[in-house]
Amino acid sequence: MKYSEILEANNELEKSLRGKEKYNITVLSNIVTYQLNEILEYCLRKENINANVQSGNYNNIPQDSNEFKDSNLMIIFWELSDIIDGLYYKANTMSDNEVDSLVLQIKSAIDFVLMNLRDTPLILFNKFSSLLFNHRNIKSNNIDKICKELNAHLGQIALPNVILIDIDKVIAETSIEKSVDFRYYYSSKVLYTVDFYRNYAEFVKPIILSANGKTKKVLIFDCDNTLWKGILGEDGFDGIEMSHTTDKGAIFQEVQYLALELNKRGGILGLCSKNNPQDVDKVITQHPDMVIRDKHIATKRVNWNDKVSNLKEIAKELNIGLDSLVFVEDSSFEVNYVREQLPQVTVLQVPEQLHQYREMLRDHMALFYVISESEEDAKRSEMYKAQKWRESEQSKFRNLEDYLESLDLQITLYVDNISFVPRISQLTQKTNQFNLTTKRCTEMDIKNYIESDSHKVFAFEAKDKYGSYGLTGLCIVKLDRKLSTAEVDTLLMSCRVIGRNIEYAFFNFIIDYLNKLGMKTVNAEYRKSSKNIQVENLYENLGFHLILRNEGVKNYALKLIDYKPQKSDYIGVIHEKKS
Repeated sequence: MKYSEILEANNELEKSLRGKEKYNITVLSNIVTYQLNEILEYCLRKENINANVQSGNYNNIPQDSNEFKDSNLMIIFWELSDIIDGLYYKANTMSDNEVDSLVLQIKSAIDFVLMNLRDTPLILFNKFSSLLFNHRNIKSNNIDKICKELNAHLGQIALPNVILIDIDKVIAETSIEKSVDFRYYYSSKVLYTVDFYRNYAEFVKPIILSANGKTKKVLIFDCDNTLWKGILGEDGFDGIEMSHTTDKGAIFQEVQYLALELNKRGGILGLCSKNNPQDVDKVITQHPDMVIRDKHIATKRVNWNDKVSNLKEIAKELNIGLDSLVFVEDSSFEVNYVREQLPQVTVLQVPEQLHQYREMLRDHMALFYVISESEEDAKRSEMYKAQKWRESEQSKFRNLEDYLESLDLQITLYVDNISFVPRISQLTQKTNQFNLTTKRCTEMDIKNYIESDSHKVFAFEAKDKYGSYGLTGLCIVKLDRKLSTAEVDTLLMSCRVIGRNIEYAFFNFIIDYLNKLGMKTVNAEYRKSSKNIQVENLYENLGFHLILRNEGVKNYALKLIDYKPQKSDYIGVIHEKKS
């Protein structure tokens, strides 16, 4: 799209998102970056994020870092070329002492800016780059030295709310020639081109999607010509290719390793294939070239049913939305059918030029990007397999209560436990169904809440006789100690523990804790989203009184003296003291 077309499309998207809460982004820079604003807005508004992007004052980063610190997101373009006028051509005539003095001065300014932004939820700080002005120099010089020392400093001092952006990757994607137009740089300090900003917006988009709870969770493959070359039913066990020893097989082996890498980071792998299940199982368990094994696959639909129905079943089985699925398919018929019937599902088609397949998949791995990674990510497949055992056992019981009692459920409760910050932040970014307000928090947000006297962060781990569910519940409560009033800011549980009445045991503990703090009243809010309808009446079930209802929002209050604990005798409760 031309820049003028982006502007026009962005205006239309703005109209369609009116009334939706804004996500405020500020760009601080020592160059002119106004073109990025509309491009980034358009890029995010297409994803149903009501982005509002503004620029700070030109070349005023330290001062503006304090003025705009309340933004949801801060993006910093601090270009070496303009730290002092003409640095890119003056640096190599400077003495070592002059270079050291300049580096010390910039480090001090960086420290000041990041101190001002310590409570900003998320900061994207572009790493310093010498590439545009120095790419033809064979030997390292002062520009390289300055760049290296400043980036090392950033790596040492960066707080949890700071993500360093390797801008050289964006320049490489765009090419140096197309990244900069010196006509505009010399006349008005507009260093980067529209092409560069398009690629920059796409590069950082997965980070912003993650911060807004829009990360993909499940990568599903059709088997034939997606995990291996060939059709199993026709070419047979020995005729399919996925070995590095053949040119086509090497492509599919790389694809499998990419999927394994994603699985290691917490992505869920699944199969949805029209095939004989016993034939596919044999390949997974016995084929010497198969890299993905049964232990990596959380869900399978290998049958002759239509793929739309199978994908719906997979989403239901995993208790996630269809928009969390990415489906890889080679057949144009199947691709178009799924896209038409399930537009929420992201469908990737294997390219006709097979050598492009691995690159296509690599390009889309960013869909699964998560800001916060936790130790539980690597165990996710095991947790979903344990869930299958639970579901298979449930059919043996007369009613749900008997089944729940048989599980030997146990929850361990934590208050203000700093060691869980990454996982707690991840829960806010990924949980949609059992989430009363769908507020998203960065690690810095959670850290600030834990260290604040005005908040309490409650969390729980759950396990049963089949295994651990991990850290799966969160409640953030804001305290007004003068008025003896508490307010539930965030209340959520992972889909893995929905339907076990754990929320009642959790809330019993929270109310008891607030009582001990001297709180008299608890206020709460439910904000309707496209996915959390199942918890619309949770606060009524907990005994809260509805005091105000607006469009999509319900406000509640509860006097603690009136709270009646819900019975959940089959759930064991352990309280771990603050660590």
